[in-house]
Amino acid sequence: MKLEEYLAQIRPFDQKAADAAWAHWDSLCKPLRGMGKLEDMVVQLAGIYGTEKVENPNPVVVIMGADNGVVAEGVSQTGSEVTAQVLENMGERISSVCILSRQEGIEVIPVNIGVLTDGKHPRIWNRAVRHGTGNIAKEPAMTREEAIQAVITGIEVVRELYEQGYRMIITGEMGIGNTTPSSAMASVLLSKDPAEVTGRGAGLSSAGLEHKIEVIRQAIAVNKPDPDDVLDVLSKIGSLDIAGMIGCYIGGAIVGVPVLIDGFISSISAYCAAKLAPECRAYMAATHCSAEPAGKMMLDALGMEAPLHAGMHLGEGTGAVTAYSLYKYALALYNGLPSFAEGNVEQYEHLQ
Repeated sequence: MKLEEYLAQIRPFDQKAADAAWAHWDSLCKPLRGMGKLEDMVVQLAGIYGTEKVENPNPVVVIMGADNGVVAEGVSQTGSEVTAQVLENMGERISSVCILSRQEGIEVIPVNIGVLTDGKHPRIWNRAVRHGTGNIAKEPAMTREEAIQAVITGIEVVRELYEQGYRMIITGEMGIGNTTPSSAMASVLLSKDPAEVTGRGAGLSSAGLEHKIEVIRQAIAVNKPDPDDVLDVLSKIGSLDIAGMIGCYIGGAIVGVPVLIDGFISSISAYCAAKLAPECRAYMAATHCSAEPAGKMMLDALGMEAPLHAGMHLGEGTGAVTAYSLYKYALALYNGLPSFAEGNVEQYEHLQ
């Protein structure tokens, strides 16, 4: 199926269900809107699911793993071989996101969408569009056709997980060097100088950061991406994990489930998905604000504010999994609080 055909399947957000959820919140025995963003979170779920009766969702973490040719330019502290190893560790359930997810009883699905080698662990989903991208400092990351196929792969992964009974997607990524294409994309899409949007990633020195910024400048100069064409930017200076996560956001809007944005790299994907299909923005939820320089910039560009500000920038979906606990608290109140009448308290009213 072509990407355009998938985009045509996006479901409309149910505003009536969202309004009904607000009415339910306002009937509960507490100050009106007293739980702030936690109330917003449940209302969004109601609009996505199409019902005010929102129970605990069955979430799953989807990790898009891919390698980046730009690592050859020395933009990361470790080599590309680490990508495959961490994906294997995810298969063994011993990576950071797996430890956090275990606390919430959440499954983690590592997807090889572009690692240099196929995953060996049986829990890894091998869906590689190509094995690593080109070195963006010298050539395009991939062809436009490969970028589209990677987006479609992300859509299809979400559809498969939906069929397995999951009703919330938590995005994550793994790919040594992937903050370089992310920062390059942010620079072009937000019309910012690379120095404004580029951080240290997984621990570069100050000299390493300056070199990384120059590599990004070179990548943009060599490839000349069109800022008005998301797929052109993605294919020329992007990465396969970003493309796969774009598909996750679109896929969530197709099957009618929320997709949680993790950090900076996930938010780049969310922004691109919203550009390709504005309707899917209603299905996305910010979770935490990454400490990477462009983390807040991307959320601002999406018109979103994250509830959690904890200075996190590990990736792997760790911030989103941590913030998922807020959904559990919000839903516990939404489904457990008595009404004003049941609590023998005079009902609050919205005052002008």
